[in-house]
Amino acid sequence: MLRRLIVIVSAAILFSNSLTLAQSKKPKPPDEFPPSPLEITTADPLLPRLPKDKQPLTLEERQKLEPALDALNQEAAAKMQAGDQVAAFEIWNRELRLRRFLGSLAEVQALSRVAAIAWNQNDSPEVKYITQRLQAIQKQAQSQKTTAQIDLELWRSLGQAYQNVRSPKLAVEAYDQVLLVVRQQKNLTAVVEILKTIGEIHLSWFDYRKAAPIYEELLGLATSQGERVNEVTYLQQLADIYEQTNQPQQSLNVLNKLAEIYVNENNLTEIPELKLAIASDYESLAKKDPNLLLEAFKNYQEAYTTAWQLKEYVRAGEALQKLIALYRSQGQTDEALQASQILVQIQAQAANFYGMMQAYDEIGQLYLERKEFPQALTAFQKGLELAQQLKHEEAYFTGQIEKVSKANL
Repeated sequence: MLRRLIVIVSAAILFSNSLTLAQSKKPKPPDEFPPSPLEITTADPLLPRLPKDKQPLTLEERQKLEPALDALNQEAAAKMQAGDQVAAFEIWNRELRLRRFLGSLAEVQALSRVAAIAWNQNDSPEVKYITQRLQAIQKQAQSQKTTAQIDLELWRSLGQAYQNVRSPKLAVEAYDQVLLVVRQQKNLTAVVEILKTIGEIHLSWFDYRKAAPIYEELLGLATSQGERVNEVTYLQQLADIYEQTNQPQQSLNVLNKLAEIYVNENNLTEIPELKLAIASDYESLAKKDPNLLLEAFKNYQEAYTTAWQLKEYVRAGEALQKLIALYRSQGQTDEALQASQILVQIQAQAANFYGMMQAYDEIGQLYLERKEFPQALTAFQKGLELAQQLKHEEAYFTGQIEKVSKANL
């Protein structure tokens, strides 16, 4: 019995030891964040020296390395064309590791090129590696002490590269460095160029509030230089920005400037749409200041009148519809009826039968509000005739006619 107990205990000890050994030899989980292939430091046959050697390349060494790296780029492109994406990026990463020996600018330009490809191929790890390397180069560039030492071409290239990896914040940071220098240099052409680039980045990411001050500055510069075409372009851009950000007062300021320019240039074709936008802004502002409703009425009327003169019947109809809605909201039924009857004529001129049908419905509803049932019945019957032609909303108008007929008994 004792011997059997000793055997059992020994077996248990052996099992425990084997379990401990197995646990100690348990395979490690794969590295979630493998090292960047752009930071591999093993020797490369194309390098004249080991990577740890920080001495700059001689002219002769550069002349040998540059075409070799261009050849790697072409080889990688060929692999990608053949559908071997893994092999392609392995070659590109080798090229990128070696490009740093040609200087920061050459490296950033190559990183930017490959970044665009990686993004298009939805290669997130590669985009991440390139972004990390760009940030390292930026940090090194920022260590320079004075703006006089800033390499503008390098920072421009960094900005473009960050755009290619879809990092708008980093891109703007890079372009801000360029902007700082060109402002100090009083290089107005460069200032405008960089401001436009920054503004476009903000707009491409729908960051309208950050875009607004950029385009306000561009507008000020264009106005001071008498550049009318650019002035109009920036005003139009700002009008869209302030509409997107629901800032009616700022929008009004911009739209009124545009209207003044168009009137001075006798460019009346732009006026109807512009007046519609101005009226809409006044209508929004009137929620806090009802006195501004008069301006809304005035601008809707001007939009309609100008569109009618230009025979832009669709735009004229749009202005009248807005005007009718505003009249109704203020309980001005007579004015709404008069505008609705004009709207029927406008829609007829535009051959917009659906619009005519809706206008007759509007007239019918207005007469119903006034309890003038015969007139309402006539409007709905005319609406039904059009509905039957269009084969649309026939049941609705039939129902309205029945409703009015009963009410008229």
